Amino acid sequence: MLSTNASATFMPFDVWLGALRQTCGNFDSTPRDRRTFQGYISTRTNGGIDIANIVTDAEKVTSRRAQRCDEERHCFLVVQKRGRATLVQNDTSITLRPGEMALMDSSKACDVIPHGLIEHDSLHLPRSEVASRFGDISLPFMKIMSDSASGQILQLVVNRMITEPLASVEGEGQGVADSLVALLPAIYQHQALSPVFMEQADGTLFNSVQQFIDQHLHEEDIGPERLSATFHISVRQLYRLFEQHEETVCRYVQRRRLARCAEELASPMQVKRSITQIAYKWGFTDSAHFSRSFKREFARSPREYRRECLDPVC
Repeated sequence: MLSTNASATFMPFDVWLGALRQTCGNFDSTPRDRRTFQGYISTRTNGGIDIANIVTDAEKVTSRRAQRCDEERHCFLVVQKRGRATLVQNDTSITLRPGEMALMDSSKACDVIPHGLIEHDSLHLPRSEVASRFGDISLPFMKIMSDSASGQILQLVVNRMITEPLASVEGEGQGVADSLVALLPAIYQHQALSPVFMEQADGTLFNSVQQFIDQHLHEEDIGPERLSATFHISVRQLYRLFEQHEETVCRYVQRRRLARCAEELASPMQVKRSITQIAYKWGFTDSAHFSRSFKREFARSPREYRRECLDPVC
């Protein structure tokens, strides 16, 4: 099942490649087999940022240095949503698992090597703004880790952007992009100071699973079986992974869902949504179970919580 386009029809390879070039620039690709090729591309805008959803099982996707200036206008913030892919740029390789993300420079040669069928979202950030934030430092090719405050904030915002539309206020689109771009230098500086960063970057399975969960909270089947299949580990290995962090899979999923419900119950922009609608949106299928779980977590019922947040006693 594809994360965002489960009902989408795969494109013939040549059609897919044409759509890729139109959306992302001067890319070439090699299919494993044209007759059985699986690929799909769609685009959307959220928070004023263009996002390309790319599905492919191609052997390789390659970009040699952009031939036209208009193809150098972006940096790609790549969010892996399904499968594993190796990204290569600046003589450096990064492997992305579901839930992980990386920053790439559109003006430099790069390779994307899918490990089977993959899906990712590519957020197109204004390259000139990213470059100005880094000053004299060349734009880095890096995996975005969440072991710093800036990394955690960026991943939180991006996870929201790829799962639901942001509230639209006229004229604020550029502000969202500016906010994301402003976080990148601090993330880079933190990671550059770690002498073993590149070794750690591929050893963060727990973080990767957490990010994947946060990106799929609204889907009912986000549980141990799906997670173990997604990350190619046994259910028992998955349980041990969470036990090492004094956590359980199901408890983590429930706490994250409850947190998202609490945010929407406290939001004036969601007052027209019923409590049941909000609970169902975030994966709860039984309103009574949701109410009991919510009260255990926040020491008040969803109705009381909403009333206190929206009509606080002065």
